[in-house]
Amino acid sequence: MKLKSIYKQFYQKLIVATSLFIITISFLFYGYTKATIYEGIKESLYNDAKLIYQISVNNEQTKDNFNIITNSGIIVDIITYEEISDVQYKDYKQNNDYFIEILYPFDVQNHKFIKIVKNVNYAIAMLNKIFNNVILLSIGGLIMVILYAFTVSKTLLRPIIQITDKLSNMDENYLTKIDKSNLPIEFHALANSINKLTNRIQTFVMFKKELFVGAAHELKTPLAVMKLKNEVTLMKQREPERYQETLKLNIQQINDMNKMISSILDIGRQEGAQFEKAEELDLVQYMKIKANDFRMLSAEKKITITYYASVNNFYTSIQPTLLNQIIQNFMQNAIKFTPVDKSIAIVLDRINDRAVITITDEGIGIDESIDLFAPFKRVGEESGAGLGLFLAKNAADTLGATITLKNRTDGKKGTVAKVELLNNPHLKTISKVKTDSRALF
Repeated sequence: MKLKSIYKQFYQKLIVATSLFIITISFLFYGYTKATIYEGIKESLYNDAKLIYQISVNNEQTKDNFNIITNSGIIVDIITYEEISDVQYKDYKQNNDYFIEILYPFDVQNHKFIKIVKNVNYAIAMLNKIFNNVILLSIGGLIMVILYAFTVSKTLLRPIIQITDKLSNMDENYLTKIDKSNLPIEFHALANSINKLTNRIQTFVMFKKELFVGAAHELKTPLAVMKLKNEVTLMKQREPERYQETLKLNIQQINDMNKMISSILDIGRQEGAQFEKAEELDLVQYMKIKANDFRMLSAEKKITITYYASVNNFYTSIQPTLLNQIIQNFMQNAIKFTPVDKSIAIVLDRINDRAVITITDEGIGIDESIDLFAPFKRVGEESGAGLGLFLAKNAADTLGATITLKNRTDGKKGTVAKVELLNNPHLKTISKVKTDSRALF
């Protein structure tokens, strides 16, 4: 298969189109000039014939009457021609000379016509010069068109070449932003998209590296504890209780490692969920069902969960598995860090074309100076692999959503987790509802 060059295609089409335009204009100009000259000669002959006719009609027909305009290569005669009755023109060549002839009615009843023959060599010579000049101008124009096509092609394609070169030199170890200052404004949207994608790739690669290093470290630590405890236990004979204690420690460490391995497997499943087909769902009803599910989970700690929606319906097309990972992680953390007999509030708002889901708890709060979305970042003394928020962030990036974690600013202790479905590529038309409609579940 022959490879096509957009640069080559562009300048070839530009040359062909402009060349055809120049050639067409040149021939139209030459044809118009020729027709104008010939019309001028014919009009001059017609006026001469008319003058001869008027003089001859008003006076006696003499030789002098017919020879009043015999200068400048003009021959005047009177002939009999029975086959015509009106003015006739004819141009012809004879012995390398060019002539135009007019037959003007003189005595219609007797079929007599004034015949004037004019040598038009001078006009033909002038037309040849015009034609040669037109050809030279066309050739010069074609040369300029070719140079113009190459110049314009390079100028217009330079931004594409610049972006292509930039992208072709990138890899996971060398990711740089595209400088928009030297790009035409039409390419700014493309540069912004590429820069956003580059940032996502850079973040993804950084998190992946941190994930693998962290996983190795997190798995190595319990293994080292188990190995040391087992070695110490086997150094001498001990009571059965000591062996049981060691086995219990091993089981605890194995359980922790299983949790971590499950979280790592969730990351693999999430990458598969990115290709899940989007489904249409009503976020209001979806969050109502989720709130009911988490009420059963929070019943053990007597935590009250309330759900409030500012609209009756909010339809969207979205990948539910990825959305569930975000909501589930936020709710599990809220329940985990919220004390007994406290409350968690879930609020769904519509802001323009965005769905904003806010989960507010009465827990211990967070350290906002720490990037909690990085892998293996933990809050408080609760157990966990530290990969939940990392999974939530990856899911949000895939959905085109924005998630944030902040401390409460209303004077109470706790955390506010927010999900904004912003610039979601799967977002469909939102149902038309009154702005004052409310739903409390």
